[in-house]
Amino acid sequence: MGYTRNQKNTYLKIILVTLAIVLLLLLLKALLFSSEKQAKEAVGQFYAFEQKGEFSSSWELFHSSMKQRFSKGHYIQDRAHVFMNHFGVDTFTFTLGEPEKLNSWRMSKKDSVVKPAYKITIIQTFKGKYGNFDIEQDVYVGQEKGKWTILWDYNK
Repeated sequence: MGYTRNQKNTYLKIILVTLAIVLLLLLLKALLFSSEKQAKEAVGQFYAFEQKGEFSSSWELFHSSMKQRFSKGHYIQDRAHVFMNHFGVDTFTFTLGEPEKLNSWRMSKKDSVVKPAYKITIIQTFKGKYGNFDIEQDVYVGQEKGKWTILWDYNK
């Protein structure tokens, strides 16, 4: 027993609608969980911790190469000293640029290549005892053990 023309059209419509839903879900997943978005979120989280003076938490988001440069205690003490004492500020605001994907990048000539990596420009705005000023810095993000981590550039 065969299908009627109406039944065939109904099945075809169901298949097409199902396919469209699946494609839409895949596209939505790609947009919501893209590497680019996750990298930008990591940088945003890092500077949100810095903004609140939670330098211990921001240090935890560093790539292992960065953690080798700064012990946790030294980083916490140094960041608080420089920003709070020298600049005379309690906090800052920040803006993030759009991520730029790099096929490979290294923090310095002696460090290992990180791939893929993203470069994100951040602008920190301070209002302190010496007036208002901005610091613009390119921040790099690379994956390490499945987690996006923060790196700074020491190549210059």
